[in-house]
Amino acid sequence: QVHLAESGGGLVQAGGSLRLSCTASGRTFTHYAVGWFRQAPGKEREFVTGISWGGEITDYADSVKDRFTVSRDNAKNTVYLYMNRLQPEDTAVYYCAADRTGHRVTTTASVYIYWGQGTQVTVSS
Repeated sequence: QVHLAESGGGLVQAGGSLRLSCTASGRTFTHYAVGWFRQAPGKEREFVTGISWGGEITDYADSVKDRFTVSRDNAKNTVYLYMNRLQPEDTAVYYCAADRTGHRVTTTASVYIYWGQGTQVTVSS
């Protein structure tokens, strides 16, 4: 069992930056791919970005490309999401999730087997 906990959310003005962290406890998630998803009120959960277990493969939703960066530090059991030039439409609850097939990044939420509780990101205009 892998337990994931997100942190770093908050309120930021448009154009600002935040760094989210996803820290694993329990079993190590070194060999898991990790994805970030978000869900805004009244909308479906959507893929934001993901990173393979070794960090060599990453994928981004078009809406966040060139603004968000994902990275991981397996020694710290932590995956980071750096979010720059935030916009009001980025407002959502952000979740991290782990996929045991670590060598790929999938955008399909149902493939991920472990999920965190989420952290709220609110971007004011």
